[in-house]
Amino acid sequence: MELREAELLTFNREITHKEKFWRCLPMNQKNNLIIGLIIAGVVFMSANVDADPRDFVEGLPNIGIILQEITEVDSSLFVTAFWSMLETIQMAFIGTVVGVAIALPLSLLAARNLNNKFVYIPIRALLAAIRTFPSILWAILFVIIVGLGPFAGVLAIIMYTVGFIAKLQYEAIEAVDIDPMDAVSAIGVSKLQLIRFVVLPESASHLLSQILYIFDYNIRQTSILGLVGAGGIGFYIINYIKFFEYGKAAVFMLVVLATVLIIDWVSVRIRDKYIVKSQRGMQIKA
Repeated sequence: MELREAELLTFNREITHKEKFWRCLPMNQKNNLIIGLIIAGVVFMSANVDADPRDFVEGLPNIGIILQEITEVDSSLFVTAFWSMLETIQMAFIGTVVGVAIALPLSLLAARNLNNKFVYIPIRALLAAIRTFPSILWAILFVIIVGLGPFAGVLAIIMYTVGFIAKLQYEAIEAVDIDPMDAVSAIGVSKLQLIRFVVLPESASHLLSQILYIFDYNIRQTSILGLVGAGGIGFYIINYIKFFEYGKAAVFMLVVLATVLIIDWVSVRIRDKYIVKSQRGMQIKA
């Protein structure tokens, strides 16, 4: 009975939030003008970048050719695909763990509710600089530094994870309710104690959700780093596609798909157990 009441309260709360959202967006003349300008901007920019829908329609028959070649799967490559996918998972796991370990202290320094502007502004500038380069450019840089192979890919994933996850983390830390922080600070605790007993517990569910997301993303991202010789299953996919051997490339893509689905299922189970329950205070039916 209590579970049912909790579900109803959560549902009513969500409905109330939706009503407030739509009340804040009345369909008046001003908002209609904004929507019209956005649509006009999309049309103008599409023409500016030569995005012609007719080209897409004319190219649709080529999909049939690719699909026909993809069905010619070479099953002898599944063993190679499995081991290369295992290498990709290892790269993503190491890059995620090390990247998050570096990003967490940086995010604490970048949070405005924990530091003054002389601390958080330089840290945010550093994180913005790191985020400027996508992982593929970091991979090119590290291939030059350490040579071809998975190590360059791991370093690229670490750098991308630091820049990306640190931003999400310091935003989650800044969203922590100020009342518990003020109450604990009033009894004379140090900043480290404040972080240990208030900030991290209050933001833990958000941080775990972000870690799961970045690991899932890194699996996909690592799959294309082989384009620049940074190891992983992407090396095989890119090379087979380069020589129009779509049937062989399909074997590796199927392994990537299966791996992503498994990781997504595991991620959902972890979210249901540790994140959704802590945020809503109820169990999720399996």
